[in-house]
Amino acid sequence: MAEDQDDPVAAMLAADRASAGLGIEVIQHAPGRARARMVVRPDMVNGHQLAHGGLVFALADTAFACACNGWGPVTVAAGAEITFLRPAHAGDVLEAEALVRARHGRTGIYDVTVRHGDEVIAEFRGRSTELRRCPRPAGAAAGRDST
Repeated sequence: MAEDQDDPVAAMLAADRASAGLGIEVIQHAPGRARARMVVRPDMVNGHQLAHGGLVFALADTAFACACNGWGPVTVAAGAEITFLRPAHAGDVLEAEALVRARHGRTGIYDVTVRHGDEVIAEFRGRSTELRRCPRPAGAAAGRDST
């Protein structure tokens, strides 16, 4: 996705090494909605040869982050849960679609459905909160407020 200085999601993704390392591709985003995709690699399966649940969660979390940061203020997760419905396997292409359900003040609720084709793999619900100020940049000295 092309980086745009006025696009808070593009700016966030440009610095998101975790999602990039997992090969997560954001294929669509707008305030309150996003879609992200990830191919389950052989190094992403657990001892049962199923996609590791933490990595399925990471895909859903990235879609959630894009949906809730599309409004503009820096927004982070206040909590999240996931329900796994079907397993995914190496080679599967997973797609996560995030949609806002409610927003009030600095908080929001978002649902994310993770699919492999037409099969629902997992349902994720995230609760967001807008930060009052940007978090400290990596490497900044502890105890010093840069804002």
